Amino acid sequence: MAENKTKPTSVSVADFVNGAEPPQRRAEAQQLIEMMERISGEPATMWGPSIIGFGRYAYTYESGHSGEAPRIAFSPRKSALTLYLGSEYPARDELLAKLGKHKKGKGCLYITKLADVDAAVLEEMIAASWRERLERYPL
Repeated sequence: MAENKTKPTSVSVADFVNGAEPPQRRAEAQQLIEMMERISGEPATMWGPSIIGFGRYAYTYESGHSGEAPRIAFSPRKSALTLYLGSEYPARDELLAKLGKHKKGKGCLYITKLADVDAAVLEEMIAASWRERLERYPL
């Protein structure tokens, strides 16, 4: 079975963020780091080459494939901020409707600019995702 590529690394989160492009991503990344650290109580850690994660959990799929992943995470990509949140937390659809300008995937949320979304709603979504992951995958 193939080894997971997305795992914790010793790369400095600050160094990674300082290299983010465009420059507005650096400030947005810092805002998300502060928010996610406050919600999770966990420090930011690099997962793979481009994901900033908080906490961790172990999973095993029905296929037998298993690994670890951050409980919540994001990546300050050039085209958009990509947030890795669960897809099954309570009130997800209602919160997405109030969030502001975004695109979504099953477990991802794409935000072009943080200024385009309601920060309080985003914080509520991140907190709900964090709680759902703690309940589903206890420490």
